[in-house]
Amino acid sequence: MVLGFLSLIFGILILPTPAPGLLFIFLGLSILALEIKWAQELNQQGMQILERTLARIKKIFKRDKK
Repeated sequence: MVLGFLSLIFGILILPTPAPGLLFIFLGLSILALEIKWAQELNQQGMQILERTLARIKKIFKRDKK
């Protein structure tokens, strides 16, 4: 659980830099989701948003190929 909080805090701190801050935030939330309910719900919402975003991107690129 400590590793999850550290990853989450580290991700938030490096978010404004070119480093992969979102990756550490999702990693921290995934670790925390194993034991904490709010982190599980937040992680699930984040995954749904990511899936919708990827679907939109794929749709845009399919349109360009026609």
